[in-house]
Amino acid sequence: MLRWVIFILFYLFISFYGFQAIKAVTKNVWIHYVFILLALIIAGNFIVQFTVYSEGRVLNPAKSYAFGLLLAFMSFNLVLVPILLGEDILRFILGIYDKLVTKNESFYIPSRRKFVSQIALGLAAIPLSSLLYGMYRGKYRFRVLNYTLHFEDLPEAFDGYRITQISDIHSGSFDNREKIEYGVNLINKQESDAILFTGDLVNNKSSEMEPWKELFGKLSAKDGVYSVLGNHDYGDYVSWPSSEAKAENFQHLIQLQQSMGFDLLLNESRFIEKNGQRIAIVGVENWGKGGFKKAGDLKKAAQNVNANDFKILLSHDPSHWEDEVINDDYHYHLTLSGHTHGMQFGIEIPGWIKWSPVKWRYKYWAGIYKEMGQYINVNRGFGYIGYPGRVGIWPEITVIELKKGTNNA
Repeated sequence: MLRWVIFILFYLFISFYGFQAIKAVTKNVWIHYVFILLALIIAGNFIVQFTVYSEGRVLNPAKSYAFGLLLAFMSFNLVLVPILLGEDILRFILGIYDKLVTKNESFYIPSRRKFVSQIALGLAAIPLSSLLYGMYRGKYRFRVLNYTLHFEDLPEAFDGYRITQISDIHSGSFDNREKIEYGVNLINKQESDAILFTGDLVNNKSSEMEPWKELFGKLSAKDGVYSVLGNHDYGDYVSWPSSEAKAENFQHLIQLQQSMGFDLLLNESRFIEKNGQRIAIVGVENWGKGGFKKAGDLKKAAQNVNANDFKILLSHDPSHWEDEVINDDYHYHLTLSGHTHGMQFGIEIPGWIKWSPVKWRYKYWAGIYKEMGQYINVNRGFGYIGYPGRVGIWPEITVIELKKGTNNA
């Protein structure tokens, strides 16, 4: 209860400054009323969605949009607060100066300056418009990222072998079938030799995938579609009526993947053979530090793999690579992960800047990294969760071509 009281007081404080800026710029009372009404509707909807209709940490589209709209509105007001609060302090100081120095009998604080409010509103419009764009356009702005990686010990038969990686589908968040169909078709359009999915098929419940299973069942590649589980796939963020209900949900999710043609690797490995040579696809269950599930067993997953095999590891959380994989006795040539989503927010200009707040949590958070002669690609995710959008960090389909050689410029 206390956190809701704190939230409401903070919300009223920043909304007050938003209203002050609006009042300073326009005297139209209808605009004033619209701002107040929006503030009440956005806060009210958020409170209702996260209390009356709440299922613990279950994030459905309605709940996500309530959070997204609140985030956008609050970001607008938060930009205004330091500017207008600073002006209020200056106005108060001027009032004191007028009272003490000019000996003005009345304590007079100058009125709020219109141009300051105009500048503040202009700046505040940037995060507001960006977050709204991310909710209605950015989350489905799929992009294909192509990489070529060279390995001296890659079997010659696999020189030029292409894999497509997708991650973090989060089907429980989807709200536009046409856009998702476009994304699925884009994956198939890459015509890679294999498709590798690195976890988080759903947000919380296996039933979230039911409306989409036929669509994702269309994913196909010559050498198959392989998958692993992510932290959201276990149903750990739902208050189940019984342990049996949770186990049933988990089994249903496994069956769904099988029905879609996904070869789900539960601490297992598979071999892809070509012209008498082979590469190993090793898949571990979720393993993540910082309180995340640690069901992944690297030794068990690779028990049928030889040390000199060329190995591609599927592991949902990149912290697994950092903490265990790169120091393992086996040399895992390429690890594919996801999980971070790039926080669905950041700035990326190739060759110039790559930044997201998630970098403060994860050392390896998006793209290709190399340590100790081993590579990891952290996919930014196909879907979204929480904030129902993406700003600057767009949904990703990764295509990696394996080449035999040493040229990794």
